[in-house]
Amino acid sequence: MTFISANAIAAALAIAVVTPATFATPAAAGGQVSWTFAPNDRQTSGAVEAGLRIYSLYNGLKDGSIRQKGQGNNAGLAQRGRANVGLVQQRGNGHSGTLEQNGDGNAYGLFQFGRGARDAIVQSGNRNSGATFTYGW
Repeated sequence: MTFISANAIAAALAIAVVTPATFATPAAAGGQVSWTFAPNDRQTSGAVEAGLRIYSLYNGLKDGSIRQKGQGNNAGLAQRGRANVGLVQQRGNGHSGTLEQNGDGNAYGLFQFGRGARDAIVQSGNRNSGATFTYGW
């Protein structure tokens, strides 16, 4: 059984959020690449949740937040339930991102970089966590 420490998860999340992904310039225009992490076990899910809540506190955010840098971005956040934390952050131009949370105690971060990234996340249930990182071109 492989054990991933909470510190390793928090560090990976912090690095991914603080430093935009560095990719080589793609040959074709109008694409995107995404990485989603949604743990199935309670321990890892709790570590991701803690990382997102710490990130939110550090940035002065509350239960839900949309932060955008760039032009022509669209974002939506809908939360049904209690004690959820949802983050949609976009850097670049022409992004479209939505996050819908249904249930209690959920945590999710949607992070879009580059341009033209498109994501629609639905998180249902209780005490779930996850993050999606997308780079568009």
